[in-house]
Amino acid sequence: MNLSWPARISLRVVALGYLFVLLVSPLIIILLRTFEKGIGEFIDSISTPAAISAFQLSMIIVAIVVPLNVIFGIFTALALVRGKFPGRTVVQGIVDLPFAVSPVVVGVALILLWGVHGWFGGLESAGFKVIFGLPGMVLATIFVTLPFVVREVEPVLHEIGDDQEQAAATLGATRWQTFWRITLPAIRWGLTYGVVLTVARALGEFGAVIMVSSAQPGKSQTLTLLVHGRYINDHNTFGAYSAATLLMALALVTLLLMTLLERKRGTK
Repeated sequence: MNLSWPARISLRVVALGYLFVLLVSPLIIILLRTFEKGIGEFIDSISTPAAISAFQLSMIIVAIVVPLNVIFGIFTALALVRGKFPGRTVVQGIVDLPFAVSPVVVGVALILLWGVHGWFGGLESAGFKVIFGLPGMVLATIFVTLPFVVREVEPVLHEIGDDQEQAAATLGATRWQTFWRITLPAIRWGLTYGVVLTVARALGEFGAVIMVSSAQPGKSQTLTLLVHGRYINDHNTFGAYSAATLLMALALVTLLLMTLLERKRGTK
């Protein structure tokens, strides 16, 4: 469909105005509120023991979740693309389940499973605390970030086919040799993009994590929970803006990395 020059300009103005109102203007307001007292106050706010602990806990969760989801994502994608087995459609639906289920529902389900009176509540009675501890927060984050690696690697596997893998097998290569020398290099860009998406989602997760965390400052409070706790519980709006800005900075770094990877992948 060919549009006139005024129509194209009008559509661009409407789209940019929509994005500005919904996305850009709130971020600008947060930044203005964050730095209205100077950068020194901002640094002091994000360097408190609670803020440092929240940052470290967020990084620990990311460091645990990403490798697990990478392993699961690669082998699940390989099974879905290369494998022929009963229930394949069911597995496809399970992989997409986190996209459809509310994170709050995920948190409630984890409580019903791993809580004191849940199916696996005996673990807590034995001294292994899952809910309101780090394991529960990791489980919640794993669930909500589960599809990203699978969905980024799967189309790449479809695109490259299995000709090279079959040729390697014909020449005597084992499955592990074929995977490390042929499959993994071929899917590296899709895998890397899935990892970046997983990191971004893990850093920003709130709904599922707050259900399974005690949200105690310095103990079980991630950056997202720190923003919520400062704004809602402590009525420390400046501290909440500062924590939100730190979280935005991490998200911005992730976004820039995604853009660079996408451009580099496009040149390959």
